[in-house]
Amino acid sequence: MNEVLFAFLLTLIAGLSTGIGSLIAFFSKATNKRFLSISLGFSAGVMIYVSMVEILEKANLSLKNHLGDKMGAWTTVIAFFGGMLLIAIIDKLVPSSHNPHEVKNTLGDIEQIQDEKSRLMRVGVFTALTIAIHNFPEGLATFVSALQDPSIAIPIVVAIAIHNIPEGIAVSVPIYFATGDKKKAFLYSFLSGLSEPIGALVGYLLLLPIMNDMVFGILFAGVAGIMVFISFDELLPAAREYGEHHLSIYGLISGMMVMAISLLLFI
Repeated sequence: MNEVLFAFLLTLIAGLSTGIGSLIAFFSKATNKRFLSISLGFSAGVMIYVSMVEILEKANLSLKNHLGDKMGAWTTVIAFFGGMLLIAIIDKLVPSSHNPHEVKNTLGDIEQIQDEKSRLMRVGVFTALTIAIHNFPEGLATFVSALQDPSIAIPIVVAIAIHNIPEGIAVSVPIYFATGDKKKAFLYSFLSGLSEPIGALVGYLLLLPIMNDMVFGILFAGVAGIMVFISFDELLPAAREYGEHHLSIYGLISGMMVMAISLLLFI
């Protein structure tokens, strides 16, 4: 039970980091775009490395134990790309104007349309809803990872928390400009992050009763696919948008190096 509570706690921390984005938006006069670019690249590096080197390998081992070498390997690959397909379908169903995975210069847009309060409020609410949809599988991924191996989960939580911060900014800034109410803007941003622990709760209620090597392997491989897709579709484009191309790559490589070293320390 302590392991389950720890997994929930990590998922909650990752999800509620959207609130940190709100606080940054309210109390900083300007966003440090160079730091944000490196941080987003760093998050992508962590998530790509741990997905390809650790999570996918554990999924493959689990499925081979249950299904045999050949069928296990094929199932791993199918589940990996199945995870990518799932998050891609979610992206496709969300209108691009409200999709947090579509890179936009949010702050610049707001300066141009400050007077359109109703439109800003609508943008903020829709962004909160779509971020909640996208964060749901991330919560499931964090929870399953933490349940299996906390040494993998903690770096994942840090990476997801970093990339949730700009999402919190994207929710809170338009709502604040529309209403002038910092509390309301923070509340919407805060609530959008709650879908991550909800994803963990769904995982706990639906999956744990039927958990075995096959279910775990398919789920873990799917989680790896989801995280790789998010890294390439959201984190790296956003990192390049906020800063120079090389900054995002430096962040990416740094994230991979830190993740590699942290995994070696637990051998």
